[in-house]
Amino acid sequence: MPKLKTRKAAAKRFRVTATGKIMRRKAFKNHLLQHKTASKKQKLSKMAVVKECDAENVRLMLPYL
Repeated sequence: MPKLKTRKAAAKRFRVTATGKIMRRKAFKNHLLQHKTASKKQKLSKMAVVKECDAENVRLMLPYL
């Protein structure tokens, strides 16, 4: 059986926790930040868990994580 290749774009965007959950960054924190409140930006800075319906596709892109 040949080795499976990791999708490098996915490897840069997702992290796997010790318990096996896949974490992602939140959107809307790149630009146009002057009108967003400090609390909104603080909440957007935190990591979020990938939903179960999407987690299966992410796991296929990251075979060795």
